[in-house]
Amino acid sequence: MSEDVILDVKIDEKLKQTITEPPKFKVVFLNDDTTPVEWVISILVQVFRHTNDSAEKITLSIHTDGSGVAGIYTYEIAEQKALEAQDLSRSQGFPLQIKIEKE
Repeated sequence: MSEDVILDVKIDEKLKQTITEPPKFKVVFLNDDTTPVEWVISILVQVFRHTNDSAEKITLSIHTDGSGVAGIYTYEIAEQKALEAQDLSRSQGFPLQIKIEKE
């Protein structure tokens, strides 16, 4: 009951592997009339690692334009930073609104 099995395998194709960058997402702060400017600056410095100067510029943009981009990251990092900033704000009683947008 023995059968001879002959496997004839030819590999003629070269596999092409394309690597694509994951999409980036913007963490956007929205303007409100309750959250103090100093708090927004401190969140931008503490969570998003901005310098005081860049944090002040972003905060001014939030105030004048209604929103400002705190940073651009992969989705998981953007979500984590947005949640961290929002949780810190809530713990201090501030209604800071943050959203994530695809770049």
